[in-house]
Order: sequence, then structure tokens, then C-alpha cells
Amino acid sequence: MRNHLVMSQVAQKEDLTDPDVIANFGQLVGDARHLSALYLLTHADIRGTSPKVWNQWKGKLLADLYFQTLHYLTQGEAPAPHGVIAERQAEAMRLLRFFALSDTVHERLWKQLDTVYFLRHSAEEIAWHTRSLHYRISNNKPVVRARLHQEGEDLQVMVYTQDQPDLFARIVGFFARAGYSIVDAKVHTTAHGYALDSFVVLDVENRDNNREMLAYIEHELEERLIHQSPPDIPSSGRLSRQVKHFPMRPEVSIHGDEKGTHFILSLVTPDRPGLLYTVANTLAEHGAHLHTAKITTLGERAEDVFLISGG
Repeated sequence: MRNHLVMSQVAQKEDLTDPDVIANFGQLVGDARHLSALYLLTHADIRGTSPKVWNQWKGKLLADLYFQTLHYLTQGEAPAPHGVIAERQAEAMRLLRFFALSDTVHERLWKQLDTVYFLRHSAEEIAWHTRSLHYRISNNKPVVRARLHQEGEDLQVMVYTQDQPDLFARIVGFFARAGYSIVDAKVHTTAHGYALDSFVVLDVENRDNNREMLAYIEHELEERLIHQSPPDIPSSGRLSRQVKHFPMRPEVSIHGDEKGTHFILSLVTPDRPGLLYTVANTLAEHGAHLHTAKITTLGERAEDVFLISGG
């Protein structure tokens, strides 16, 4: 019972593709029976808090954490990173064969990617990226691909383009203007200087025509990146009545990660339109490099975690 908030925090704020995250959570929970009880309690707690707090993306994160931790508890040890990478690469290759692609189709792209990329992405995502980019490795034009997630209501968007300092701010500005809320971001730079960024976004306006949405994102975001348009400044929108009448002082903290290679920037603040754009712009202005972003909205409160370096 004392850990009923921990599962939600780990699922929404930490990297679930990191074997150490799963191992640490598994050790905290102890066994499969307690894990199942904690999962059910956390699920009910979030859904019962407010309709605004729950969405299918959060449900998917909880389920991912549950099944990965269950695997850890039944196997008895956390898989070694190199073993995880080999397993994901093999599964990605198996998926690529369904598209009648050669066994060497991955080589040029994978040669440009580091181990962190393979640890942060699932085999299915790796296969999708490879299928989309294997003939565009040194493309001069940006590549944007969007698709509906296999489970849930969210969209997955991949952006591949020559790296540039304000790229994340420009992408964030585009999504905010277009009415999409970013809930997860993974940012990578390849060995030959290209950005390979992945986003999970939710449609704030709940539009129904998915095919048109995907085509719009791919075309419009590509055009903005081709013409190097300045970042779209999101509309100020309206603050909720609760935020207006019960103001909350923002809390910002930064500390080194466990490996000593990056910094973790944590932000707790009232949610408002353009918040993520403000953060992205500030990071760009100070030369900080963003690697991952976990965006969590709890009713009227935003609790965001960023993995950064440099600056």
C-alpha cells in the first residue's frame, strides 16, 4: 500500500526500455502477487482521480511496466544490456522480412546508431524506422512519418533530418499549434549528424479522420523543416479556473543521473498552453541537448522529466 504511487511515477517518468529501471522496480515490489495487487490499485487510483487524468497512453505505460516487471520476477534477473540489444535487433530483422526486404537492409542505418538507441526503442519501432529510412540515410530532405499506435488512441511520429540546435523547439511548436499534446519524446543524434527523433502525441481536439491527420502531420511538418521556418509560437489559450484561483509555484530541480553521463531536469508546475514549447526554447537558448522527455499531465498539474546534457 505504501508504494501505491510508485508504480505510476515509474511508468510515466522513467525509461521503461532500460533494464535497470525494471530491475529496481521489481526488487521494490518483491514478487508477482504484490506486483499484480499494486497494478490493480494503481490502475483504479488513476482512473478514479478524474476523467482528465486517465488516458489510454497511461494505461499502456502501466501495462508495459507490469508485464516487463513480471518477466523480471519470473526469470529472476535483469537481462544484460548487450543481450537486450541483440534480442531486439534479431526481432527487428524478423519483422523486416515480412516486407520482403533483404537481410542487409538494416546495415547502413544501424551503423550510424549507438547502443542507447537500441535500448530505448522496441524491436517493432526499430523495424519501422529501418523500413522508412534504409534508402534515405543521407537524405538532404527531412523525413517525417506518422502512424496510429497499435494500441490506444495515440499517434507515433518519427522525424529524421540533419541536426540543428532549435529542432526540438520547432517540432514542439508545430504540434502545439496543430492541436497535439506530446506525451513522450526520444531524441537521438546519429554518428553522421542526423537527428532521429520519436514522439508519441495525443490529439487534443479528438478529430476522427485518422488518415487525414497522419497525412497533415507528415506533409506540414516536413515543409516547415525543409524551409527552416522559425518555431511556431503556440497560442496562449486560456488558463483553467482552478489554475487561476489556486496558483501553484513551479518547482524545478536538476541532478546527475545514476550513470554520471547526463542530467535529469524535473519540472512540476501548473499546466498551461505552450508550456513544453517554453521549456524546449529555454533548453535551445542555453545549448542544452535533450535526449528524452516524459510529459505527464495530472489534471491541472504538469510533471515533466527531461534527460539532458551539455549546456
